[in-house]
Amino acid sequence: MQRLPGLDLLRAIAIVWVMLFHSWIVDGNLGALQPVATYGWMGVDLFFVLSGYLIGYQLLRPLSQGMPLHWRTFYRRRAYRILPAYLLVLAVYVWFPAWREAPGLQPAWQFLTFTLNLLIDYQHNAAFSHAWSLCVEEQFYLAFPLLAWLLTRRPSLPLTVGVSAAVVVGGMLIRDYAARHGLDYLQTIYYPTYSRLDGLLAGVALAAIQAYRPQAWRWLQAHARQVTAIGLVICAAAIWLFRDRLALLPSVYGFPLLSLGLALLVAAGAGSGSYGRWRVPGAGWLAALSYSLYLSHKLAMHAVWLWLAAHPAVHGPAAFALYALAILALGALLHYGVEWPFLRLRDRRAAAAPAAVTPADASAG
Repeated sequence: MQRLPGLDLLRAIAIVWVMLFHSWIVDGNLGALQPVATYGWMGVDLFFVLSGYLIGYQLLRPLSQGMPLHWRTFYRRRAYRILPAYLLVLAVYVWFPAWREAPGLQPAWQFLTFTLNLLIDYQHNAAFSHAWSLCVEEQFYLAFPLLAWLLTRRPSLPLTVGVSAAVVVGGMLIRDYAARHGLDYLQTIYYPTYSRLDGLLAGVALAAIQAYRPQAWRWLQAHARQVTAIGLVICAAAIWLFRDRLALLPSVYGFPLLSLGLALLVAAGAGSGSYGRWRVPGAGWLAALSYSLYLSHKLAMHAVWLWLAAHPAVHGPAAFALYALAILALGALLHYGVEWPFLRLRDRRAAAAPAAVTPADASAG
């Protein structure tokens, strides 16, 4: 699928937002940017919505056209996309403890099986903990093709809506129970897949509308400015609700509200209306690097923090610039040295086996 400037902009915002949030691991004091950084964890939810939309459309578009679902092609594409850079960064965390942003690391098998988010002891093993979101995505996409195939064998809008609503409400009930009983926020509300599916489902819902209700999708694109405005208002309401992040109301209702607002922004950004036509300089490059940046940015932060500890004269804007340059340099090295070559290898192998290719294979992801 042709790169969309609006979605590139959202992906760039998401990765910068997340990295600002993680500046706390190096005692970051961002001054005027601190209010923005405080809510930077929402960048992960934006990634969830984007991923749900893009990957969901890969699967749902051929199904909507009556074509078979090529399971091997889908999982092979995911493996080429995710594993090479991820395994390299994991090897660094396992084999070079001094390079970690925190001393404790969960067992490697939890990272390899993408079960970290269900088993993590964050208090003692915080290193590479940001891999939790990747675990959520991979667990979801392990099950989603089967669910999509089952629901589209005999398409039923009420059944599809009912299943989706049951997943969302189920997550809300789990979070409600955890919040009311004072259970650990990270381990019972924030990290587990079963309580964090709101964003992915919101993105998949957009993909379903585009694939199965093209008239509704065209209406959204025709009213992109209004959709953007409503999305921003809902996101602002979610930010207001999350001002006390650990409280009951945001824990239960904040995530679906935020996902709805972000989904409207993604819908508007997926077309040429509203901000979807903006080509912001550097946004496409940051979007392309976003996965590598996400994996490696804490390693770069920690390395700079160690260097600055021995050079206290470097502080303020100079230190901030040094952090930014190191993060971008390491992310670019990982992207161009590992991620991009494997993506090209994936595409070459797909081109060599045209019989296994479906229209979905041209999509991003």
